Amino acid sequence: MHSEQTKDKAESIKEISDQYKHLSLFWTDIMHLMASKPQALTSIGPMRAFAANSKKISTELIEINEDLMEFNKYVTQYYKQLAEAWGIAQKKVNLKAPEVPQDIEQVEAFKRIWIDIFDNDFTELFDSEKFGENYGKLVSKELELTKHWNNITNVILQSVNLPSKEEIDEVYKEIHSLKKRVGKLELELKKKEMSKNAK
Repeated sequence: MHSEQTKDKAESIKEISDQYKHLSLFWTDIMHLMASKPQALTSIGPMRAFAANSKKISTELIEINEDLMEFNKYVTQYYKQLAEAWGIAQKKVNLKAPEVPQDIEQVEAFKRIWIDIFDNDFTELFDSEKFGENYGKLVSKELELTKHWNNITNVILQSVNLPSKEEIDEVYKEIHSLKKRVGKLELELKKKEMSKNAK
């Protein structure tokens, strides 16, 4: 019964999110159609490009909102799982070592008990299918959010005629490759000079 209510609630949230997305996209299209022509006509330079690409940014922001809702759901579950594991482990420690340690040996014994129990319980949690599934979804949503932010950043960079992250990455790769080639050439040159000096 409880799982059916949870499922219904999740479907309801998904429906609300889908309605929001469709409505937002509809209004974004209308606003873009109404505003893009006069905006593009009055804009010059980078602002003209930015006006032309404003719909891309709006679409990304709408999708970010949807992914953020999912991300928040998974991150809440993640911390809930950690807190529950911590609480259970601490109760076990309290049962095994209820007295306040009086000397160094008791403190060391308490530390060993605490470490063993927490190590066991958290290893169990991290190995569980439930934790792995939620963590995988959490990381996946985080990557999707990063992708949206990168897309927005690229639109803005292109609008002001700056290189995108991908273009900068390509330049870095080329610089790295050139440094390796120069390093090899310098090494070969030193070997030749050493062989000439040896003669």
